[in-house]
Amino acid sequence: MRLIAFRHVPFEGLGRIGAVLEASRAQVEYADLYRPGARLPDVAAAEGLIFLGGPMSVNDGSAYLRCETDVIRRAVERGQPVLGVCLGAQLIASALGARVYRNPLKEIGWYEIQRTDAGAGDPLFAGMGKRETVFQWHSETFDLPQGAVLLATSEACRHQAFRFGEHVYGLQFHLEATPGMIAEWCVQDENCGDVRELEAPLDGRRHAGKMDELAQIVFGAWCRSLHGG
Repeated sequence: MRLIAFRHVPFEGLGRIGAVLEASRAQVEYADLYRPGARLPDVAAAEGLIFLGGPMSVNDGSAYLRCETDVIRRAVERGQPVLGVCLGAQLIASALGARVYRNPLKEIGWYEIQRTDAGAGDPLFAGMGKRETVFQWHSETFDLPQGAVLLATSEACRHQAFRFGEHVYGLQFHLEATPGMIAEWCVQDENCGDVRELEAPLDGRRHAGKMDELAQIVFGAWCRSLHGG
């Protein structure tokens, strides 16, 4: 099984998603279109596409983000499975015609999300609890795309997860982020402004065990769906 993961900065990789894919013996190819001279791989031949996070905005107008938005749009048209995390979810929303904009509050750290009634019946979210604490790092949000199903919400940011059709998922939160990844994010120049605003240092290990469990549930179900199971 061949998958393509779109990165936007070197320090935001697959994390826990990678561990689940490795256990499923999936082959992952990174597409780093943000790098000068990078070429778009043959996405149509992949079993699924993954769009990861990053500190930039969908609204920046970057050529590589416009390219990714077009890739998502075409993938949806041909029924190809797509998974987006944080910026990736915002790219999916934009590709589906929804507005991406600044959220009234930044969510950086550990926040509670609530699964919706629709989420309780969703293949990826059914195994989660009604309320779960997850890691967040975002200042923007998006309108729910027309025809999409809202799967999870929070007090500070209503649109936390959605499904479009049967095979396209957007997650605003970071189930993939390991303690090591969170520590790395905190020392990156791109994130220094956000870090200075925090009232206390981020403890990436605080809910690590539960995040491991949730990642296995959500990403494991997504991976099985690629096999039609």
